[in-house]
Amino acid sequence: MTVIWTKIGIVENDPWAAGDAEEAPKLLPLADALAHAQDNAPFGVVLQPADDVMALAPLLDQVAIIALSFPAFSDGRAFSQAALLRQRLGYTGELRAVGAVLLDQVPLMLRTGFDSFAVSHAPTIARLTENWLPGIDLHYQPAVDRTEQGQGYSWRRTARVIG
Repeated sequence: MTVIWTKIGIVENDPWAAGDAEEAPKLLPLADALAHAQDNAPFGVVLQPADDVMALAPLLDQVAIIALSFPAFSDGRAFSQAALLRQRLGYTGELRAVGAVLLDQVPLMLRTGFDSFAVSHAPTIARLTENWLPGIDLHYQPAVDRTEQGQGYSWRRTARVIG
């Protein structure tokens, strides 16, 4: 079972969730999305870690959602893809983490610009249902998620609390 979670909680009836309905919008691999760009139907893109984010630059205003794949807990290339999409390319649509999404990653995913998460790990689902996130409330570097400056050090920032 996969659950879609956002900052406001569990999402029921997500139109982008995997399903067999013909009328449901589709999440397309990068190559198919580039070919689909001429259509007017809403579509989303699933990027694998080795996909070139910059190839989407001309299409970003047509893409409703981009799902970034985490094939393993130890593969963090999607963090870099999210930062490129948000900071360099100015993408403002929905970014979704899919694949091996675990609770420890969610705070950094939020800081790098993710909006939603497709979670299948039962303990992670339980914690997210409770809106319980782990994390450190001070960060040395700025991120997409703007945080307040910490007291005493100009380079230390205080994390934003969700909920």
